[in-house]
Amino acid sequence: MTYHPFHTVGEARDNRFLITCDHASNIVPPDLGGTLGLPDADMNRHIAYDVGAAGVSLALGEALGAPVLLSNFSRLVIDPNRGEFDPTLLMKLYDGSIIPGNRHADDAERERRLNAYYRPYHDELARLAARRDDTVIVAVHSFTRQLQGRPTRPWHVGILHAYDRRLSDPLIAALEAEPDLTVGRNEPYAGHLPGDAIDRHALHCGRNNTLIELRNDLIETETAQIQWGKRLAPMLEAALAQVPACPPDLNRRL
Repeated sequence: MTYHPFHTVGEARDNRFLITCDHASNIVPPDLGGTLGLPDADMNRHIAYDVGAAGVSLALGEALGAPVLLSNFSRLVIDPNRGEFDPTLLMKLYDGSIIPGNRHADDAERERRLNAYYRPYHDELARLAARRDDTVIVAVHSFTRQLQGRPTRPWHVGILHAYDRRLSDPLIAALEAEPDLTVGRNEPYAGHLPGDAIDRHALHCGRNNTLIELRNDLIETETAQIQWGKRLAPMLEAALAQVPACPPDLNRRL
């Protein structure tokens, strides 16, 4: 089977939502030998991909009737949710693990990986986002409950946003109304990195957007992933219905 750096599911669906999963896969492409020299235990944890996020993305896209874009390479190969000049674009050490296959990666190898994996993914995201004038981008990620040597994280779900919080605010309110959830705003990470996927394809284009971070122990099984997709879909629809119209020239002042 021919390797492809992304998968698009449900392209014919005409809902204005576009679901993206930047860290869907822990695959190391064949032209890298299928391995970065890490043991399976590392490749199956959060440093290599967002555990459970692909299943949630697919379930959410199906529930909304929206297309879904999934990466098909590990974030350790090259991180599609970083700007091209971000120093963490190609990680050599992550959460206590040295990545042997990246140790000697030079500028030429970085450029090769950009052309082979990263840029095709972003070209597809741009194409899908342009299919409608009113596209809303929802990025689905997951996070680990505890990094090595760090305190446990209390949140079940985090909603990340930058200056455009039109969709994130009502979505956070809906999640906070759920009695079983601890919700973080821009937790466990800050909501904006220059050049990241939302910055590039939503903020710079004036598109409504939000980024959902789910704690990965809550979405380890297919059943849990489907449940979360179905749970989030009506919240997103209700949140979008509350978003006021806003001329594009006001987006950066929100």
